[in-house]
Amino acid sequence: MAYCILVVCTGNICRSPMGEIVLRDRISREFANSAAEGGPAAEFLVSSAGVSSEESGNNIDSRARSVLEERGYDVKVEHLAHRATPEELQQADLILAMTVGHAHSLRRMVEDAGSEVSKIHLWREFDGTTPFAPGGVFSDDGALGLKAKNSGLYGGQKRSRYSDFYSSDGNLDVADPWYGGRDGFYRTLEIVESGADGIVNWLSNSRIM
Repeated sequence: MAYCILVVCTGNICRSPMGEIVLRDRISREFANSAAEGGPAAEFLVSSAGVSSEESGNNIDSRARSVLEERGYDVKVEHLAHRATPEELQQADLILAMTVGHAHSLRRMVEDAGSEVSKIHLWREFDGTTPFAPGGVFSDDGALGLKAKNSGLYGGQKRSRYSDFYSSDGNLDVADPWYGGRDGFYRTLEIVESGADGIVNWLSNSRIM
């Protein structure tokens, strides 16, 4: 049975498709090498979605596509942005939020879908920015969990739907490059690549397959 990974941002045209493409590339190389060396041929399905339907039907942002192609990634022409469906949230084994706000939005969506909040993690749990929490980002030890809430750092203040979609809580987020030029997309890609390397390392060592 395949292990399903869902990468999520706001509208599914910049950060989450970049994460999907880079992570699929890293997984393909890592586990192809493992199979070639006699290890298990693990199967992973990587997809992406948004917490908003505002970009539904649109392709990946042209700047994101250009930067990815420049770095040698295979960019899917058929990408169509969409809001994460209940079925996707139920089927996913790992849900990766690009920002704190996306994680909060996903928590509501996952609960409404009748699935497990423990599947939600921040992308930046995997690049060393914040410790990885085995029980999910909302677990007691997670960056948005009880300890963080009691400390007043994250998760303790009332949030609007607008802030969940668009605002940044600083270094726990993969910054949104949409409002800037190509330089922002290069920076976002660097963060995405670093997180993807950490995710692959975690997958390789977690014995999930």
